[in-house]
Amino acid sequence: MTTVLVVDDQPLQRMGVRMLLEGTPGLDLAGEAAHGGEAVRMAAELRPDVVVMDVRMPGMDGIEATRRIVASGGRTRVLIVTTFDLDEYAYAGLRAGASGFLLKDAHPEELVAGIRAVATGDAVVAPRLTRRLLDAYAHRVLAPSGGPAPQDPRLQALSDREREVLVAIGRGWTNTEIAERLVLSESTVKKHVGRVLAKIGARDRIQAVITAYDAGLVRAKD
Repeated sequence: MTTVLVVDDQPLQRMGVRMLLEGTPGLDLAGEAAHGGEAVRMAAELRPDVVVMDVRMPGMDGIEATRRIVASGGRTRVLIVTTFDLDEYAYAGLRAGASGFLLKDAHPEELVAGIRAVATGDAVVAPRLTRRLLDAYAHRVLAPSGGPAPQDPRLQALSDREREVLVAIGRGWTNTEIAERLVLSESTVKKHVGRVLAKIGARDRIQAVITAYDAGLVRAKD
């Protein structure tokens, strides 16, 4: 059973998600919060598998709440929900440690699939879409301060092959594309991806893309 904490300052939005969860086998409503501070407290108390997090709320917003929930080191993962597909707050949410984001007008089955994907450690946003969205705000969110990027300590544990795989992830390649271009089997690619995520401390593929940008391995329109 996947437990879910719903965070939104709009009662109707919370009710809609609650009804969806109550009607979906395998998903269980752990609780509801109306703002970020309440979400952080309830996440610590209830330890849900997934937090469905709104972004724009009075008081502590969803970005700061996401940052605090992820920084707690627990197993709870955060799924950001936002109004616009190019909403810069969503990118800040990803930087804060969210495992992905969906639009508020997503179909019920898409939200259910997203919750289940995040709960199992997958990223909600597909690799190519991740790359497109990150590119859209790379100059604002991920742009380096100037000059060559210093050696990122997270990369030191990677083998040459694992570094190649991280670059490929950062470029938005799927496992199939990585396998084809690096002449590997998909099962081998999956193993490499898993090791890369573990070594760089990334919770999912989205965080690996951000690491690749931060470390200067990949740049916008690379």
